[in-house]
Amino acid sequence: MLQACSYKNKVDSKYYCQKLKLSCIQNNKIVNFKTTKGDFEVELFGKDNPVTVSNFLENIDKNIYVNQKFYKILNLTQIIFIHGGINPENKLYIERNQNLNKRSASIPLEIKFKDEIKPRYNYQIKNPNEIKNLVNTFESGSIAMVKSGKNKTSSTEFFFVTSKIPELDGRYSIFGKIIKGLDVLKKINKEDYIKAVQISN
Repeated sequence: MLQACSYKNKVDSKYYCQKLKLSCIQNNKIVNFKTTKGDFEVELFGKDNPVTVSNFLENIDKNIYVNQKFYKILNLTQIIFIHGGINPENKLYIERNQNLNKRSASIPLEIKFKDEIKPRYNYQIKNPNEIKNLVNTFESGSIAMVKSGKNKTSSTEFFFVTSKIPELDGRYSIFGKIIKGLDVLKKINKEDYIKAVQISN
């Protein structure tokens, strides 16, 4: 029987892992991004975002990020957004997504609160007072999944940010952070691509 979360009409990570046929990682993992600008390491927050991290690790296992471009770079005054994954504007996107045998091109938005045992799913913060209770917020080197509708995220696309951006906190699944090589990320441009992503532990 499914366990209910502390907020109305929502289900837990086990439900979504079963639905999406994921292994449901419950601990943090380290992955190494090898890019044309150099390498950097990312800690994935499997403890707080098991569905998002499990989905991302499955993508790595299936090598879908090999030779994929950082297809969008938004260079604002104080922050840079660096998008990677399978670009939906690419004509091969649908074909690649079908080859992944994914049940859906999207997964639920997943955010974690400090005073709750389980993450919340398909829930976007509306009350600014809730932001202070988030476990993960946008910091320099954070990685999150691209949104796909109001309360869902892409199952394949992600983006990095190069500095804090509190305006987006509670609206995206932040599932990891660069722990080594942030300087490499800041040098990436639209001509660069991911050579490989490897799981370290």
